[in-house]
Amino acid sequence: MAGAQAEQLRGELASLIRKLSYREGKFTLASGKESSFYVDIKNVSLHPEGARLIGRLTWQLLSPELFGGVGGPTLGADPIATAISLGALDVGKVLPAFIIRKEPKKHGTSQWIEGRENLPAGTDLLMIEDVVTTGGSALKAIEKVRAEGFRVSTIVSVLDRQEGGEEAMRSAGIKLVALTRIDEIRKAR
Repeated sequence: MAGAQAEQLRGELASLIRKLSYREGKFTLASGKESSFYVDIKNVSLHPEGARLIGRLTWQLLSPELFGGVGGPTLGADPIATAISLGALDVGKVLPAFIIRKEPKKHGTSQWIEGRENLPAGTDLLMIEDVVTTGGSALKAIEKVRAEGFRVSTIVSVLDRQEGGEEAMRSAGIKLVALTRIDEIRKAR
């Protein structure tokens, strides 16, 4: 039953991404690479229906008991981490969200990770990315989290562009769980 429900949620999410976030044209990606399409997941993760789908689908595919927190690099991961944290609460698990800053705070504690006080020391954290292309930015974020004394074994991405990110994660010993893949988005209506 859970498999069928996950596939239904995946289809609903792919359709919403296609409708709200998928654009064709000439674009430059964060990596500097040129692309004939662009997917701005924030249009979906900031939409109430999209946030609900992301949270529910994550816990159809994973078990919240495995992690001590959920988060990733600001800005793309912020609403996704919140959606997944609320999705965990829906299944009876308190899973705090956290945010990785682009640079450490210039005042106060000078920390990289916001919400750190809510995370059990040394725990395995669920990392989030809105879109994985080559995996480079995700691996940099994972290094920051590990440098703070946490473990990372799994990353959830709302979209895998299927351009080498999964292989890069595997090579680094990280499991990539993609809620959708670009081939599913292109087929969605």
